[in-house]
Amino acid sequence: MLVTIIRTVILYLFIIFAVRLMGKRQISDLQTSELVVTLIIADIASIPMENTAQPLVSGIVPTLILVACEIIFSIGMMKWSKFRKVMCGSPVMVIEDGVILQDKMKSLRITTEDLCIQLRQQGVFSLDDVQYCIAETNGKLSVLQKPDKRNPTAEDLGVYIEDTGIEAVVITDGEMLSNSIRLCETDKNSVINILKTNNTDIKDVFIMTLNRNGDYKIIKKH
Repeated sequence: MLVTIIRTVILYLFIIFAVRLMGKRQISDLQTSELVVTLIIADIASIPMENTAQPLVSGIVPTLILVACEIIFSIGMMKWSKFRKVMCGSPVMVIEDGVILQDKMKSLRITTEDLCIQLRQQGVFSLDDVQYCIAETNGKLSVLQKPDKRNPTAEDLGVYIEDTGIEAVVITDGEMLSNSIRLCETDKNSVINILKTNNTDIKDVFIMTLNRNGDYKIIKKH
């Protein structure tokens, strides 16, 4: 039993490492080749987990080969657009100038219900509001509403909005986050000074957010 647990933990950590090598994507954003590799890796990893007679190498080596293939294919897709088109396909217009292209929907096997669901998920509740709709290679829809249905921007309204940069979490559960502090274009000493001004110890902070203008919010632990 102990051997099974150890083997499972080792494979678990290795698969995390392998997936990290392939890059950061959510499952819904995976291209076809990435999804295939992910599914195969899951199958390969399950064999030595379930069968302790199988050496761990039988799961690790094929996984490394698949990851290497995916990285090589990704580089190829970056360099050659034709290769990318073969591997991932091309975006397809399903609504053009407000007109639904029924032949394109049939070729993609997108039903009207699927179309309306994805539009609603993007805050569009009427087909009459859509000027262009494109089915991307990852299966998601990109939508551009008609000009009179789009939300006006600050530029459209002639309003100046101050650029405060990113509001980042610089302290979480009493721990200071160096990467977030750099995003705020400040340093640890500035964060410590803010805490001192508020008579707060870092160990008592649940969340502290900060932006580059020095605006902050501190939420203490209960």
